Amino acid sequence: MLYPKEYLSSVKDISLELLNKYNIKGLILDVDNTLINLDRKMPEGVSDWAKNLKNNGIKICILSNSNKIDKVGAVAKILNVPYIFFGKKPLKSGFLRAKDILKLDNENIAVVGDQIFTDIIGANRCNMFSILVKPIEEKDYLITRMKRPIEKLIIKNYEKNKRKRSLK
Repeated sequence: MLYPKEYLSSVKDISLELLNKYNIKGLILDVDNTLINLDRKMPEGVSDWAKNLKNNGIKICILSNSNKIDKVGAVAKILNVPYIFFGKKPLKSGFLRAKDILKLDNENIAVVGDQIFTDIIGANRCNMFSILVKPIEEKDYLITRMKRPIEKLIIKNYEKNKRKRSLK
């Protein structure tokens, strides 16, 4: 429940090859520290990455826990994708609303985010493919900063187990 299916450095590391390997046709993307930093700046290349995926038939929807519609809406406008704000992750309701927007089955959807306790748990609870990405920067909201040390222990254990499995 706590482990992602994939752990990558950035959303830009999510390639068409990776998505095709797992038969992923759509992405549900987090916003804060996944697509933009806390200063609302999007890293270079993220917009082109999303455009390339969409041009290759991958559907994208934003699902954010932020209650700031202007922030989430601005990111969605840049990427030209639908969005849900105040998504209440890890509850299933936001993920299921995004699924309805994407019009895809759960097994064809990947959820991408920087937090285990919201994005990854929610994705896993909905039987969607979970992709954890490293936060864009260390700067975080207080509630997230409090959870990061626990997440780091989970990630360390995840990587140790992954190495063991690859040696078998």
